[in-house]
Amino acid sequence: MDNPVPPRPTGPRPRHRDRHGRGMRGPIAPPQVPLSVSRSEAFVDLVHDSVDRLERRWPQLSEVDFRVLEVPPPGSGDEALDGGWESGAVPLGKAVPAREGRRAGIVIYRRPVEIRTKSRDERALLVHEVVVEQVAELLGLAPESVDPRYGQD
Repeated sequence: MDNPVPPRPTGPRPRHRDRHGRGMRGPIAPPQVPLSVSRSEAFVDLVHDSVDRLERRWPQLSEVDFRVLEVPPPGSGDEALDGGWESGAVPLGKAVPAREGRRAGIVIYRRPVEIRTKSRDERALLVHEVVVEQVAELLGLAPESVDPRYGQD
């Protein structure tokens, strides 16, 4: 007598145990724990924290686009201003004035900032300094005018 083959299940496959009788391992940490935040996400959070701090004093910053890029694009013109990348002068950020149909923007370059810092606290300070410097350039002010605590940390 033939035994009928049961139909193949259509739902998700059941979790299998390993040879020691243990189940599949779950995530290392739940999503709300900082361990599950990538370095780039943590960096973006630092930039947003800095911008939020400055927007209380300068509400017009809500009209500025803030972006994070990994590295400055080659041939963007920054190397001519900084004396060339060969001399070690890689920009940490860039202010882009508003143009017809485009809002003003500030770009922070993540990798050059991370290379220059060792801890999260140092990184947060440097990110804030770079944001302040770029906002000052965009507004045509001195960095000390944008944030009175600039350079004191």
